[in-house]
Amino acid sequence: MRTRRLLPILALAATMTSCMAGPQQLRRSVDDWDHALYVESPWLDAGLWILPVIPLASIAGQLVDCLVVNPIFFWGSDAWDGNGTGYKYHSPVADEWTDSVITERGRWLRVEKHDDRATRR
Repeated sequence: MRTRRLLPILALAATMTSCMAGPQQLRRSVDDWDHALYVESPWLDAGLWILPVIPLASIAGQLVDCLVVNPIFFWGSDAWDGNGTGYKYHSPVADEWTDSVITERGRWLRVEKHDDRATRR
């Protein structure tokens, strides 16, 4: 009788182990949307943070990633071939940019100006 009670808990634990690891496709898509919106219109982006549209979308994306997307990627391929699935970020065109602190040239709060707006037209 005790074993029957433990089976659902063990099955849930086995599934949840893969939920936190993964490409986080939906959460990162919300992050891309937020980033692109901030580049185009910082005021609108700030408004969507105040209203809390972006935070709620991020939480919903993270929840769906945890319960559906990450386990599919993990158990579907990544666990068996030993290589994780990457995520390709959207690159909006802006007149200022900063690097990730993980990259080789990345530094905190370093902003460089450039003019790509002429090439965008």
